[in-house]
Amino acid sequence: MPPTRRPALGQHFLRDTTICTRIVDAVAASPDIGVIEIGPGQGVLTERLLEKGVRLTAIEIDSALAGGLRERFGDRDGFEVIEQDVLKVDLSLLVKQLGAARVVICGNLPYYITSPILRRVFDVSGLVEQAVFLIQREVALRLAAPKNTRDYGFLTVLCRLHSEPELLFSVPPDAFRPPPKVTSAVVRLAMRPSAAVEAGFVEFARKCFTYPRKKLRNNLAEAYPNDVSRQRPELELRAQQLDVTELIELWRSLEHDQAAVNAAEPVL
Repeated sequence: MPPTRRPALGQHFLRDTTICTRIVDAVAASPDIGVIEIGPGQGVLTERLLEKGVRLTAIEIDSALAGGLRERFGDRDGFEVIEQDVLKVDLSLLVKQLGAARVVICGNLPYYITSPILRRVFDVSGLVEQAVFLIQREVALRLAAPKNTRDYGFLTVLCRLHSEPELLFSVPPDAFRPPPKVTSAVVRLAMRPSAAVEAGFVEFARKCFTYPRKKLRNNLAEAYPNDVSRQRPELELRAQQLDVTELIELWRSLEHDQAAVNAAEPVL
């Protein structure tokens, strides 16, 4: 039986075989599409993914675990282990090296770097068919939150720009060894084929949620002076009251008005 003490890198290894099967079943990947698994750990998901017949690349930072994966699965066709920090892996280059137009990404993500990993995946969303992640339930709720709810925030907007999130099911602490102190959840992100995000909007959205309880007028005061924003009634709302489409429309309107003001100013 694996040791129950917390590993050096803070991993929580999934041990519930039923949960493992449900996660792999959620990964809709045919044998001709590449799959990237983040944080394979002891290989419980890895084994089932390979049984599914997919071409699998596993990214594992722990050298001992990476060695164990090579020993167990090194003779499987289409299997590779990249022993590196996922935040330092060039995912765009990796997809090209796999020779696939688009890939599926999955994994049991470390709690403490979940948001940075998600952002890296969103950065290459045009190369990703879908992503299936086991993450802290609190984060999963934020990804899938509708507007006008407590969980709706900047991460929600970023997620919906690039994907359509679906909260699949919760996972209790006792499904892991050692058990975490929180409940986890599996989320599936159906990536948008052409998630072309206009330059500037992401930073705009970040400013909108700087102080979630404040009105948009206050959060955007430095970026848009009163003579630009005073005609916009939406600025009397809070950011969580607007969905992604409404935020984009507001941003475009403010940018248009700002450009008009700048063009009208005399050149000294």
